[in-house]
Amino acid sequence: MPTVSFFYGIAVRMYLRDHPPPHFHAVYQQFEANVSIETGEIIEGRLPVAARRMVKDWALLRRDALLQNWQNARQGLPMRKIAGLDDD
Repeated sequence: MPTVSFFYGIAVRMYLRDHPPPHFHAVYQQFEANVSIETGEIIEGRLPVAARRMVKDWALLRRDALLQNWQNARQGLPMRKIAGLDDD
């Protein structure tokens, strides 16, 4: 599962050809959550409050790049790295 972004200890990963709805996996310490690309909300799993807020803010800022990576992954094409919150 490629890591497409990493910021403040949070790894953002996307599976190739993953199931709908469009989402990504956020991993922070021992926590993991599937997060909606459209809303930034957790679909499944759990993150601490601060990490959850950062992931949501990041997802909403980077929605277009995340959707492009989602489409690429569904087609088996390479995904691009996406800037984290600490790369601005």
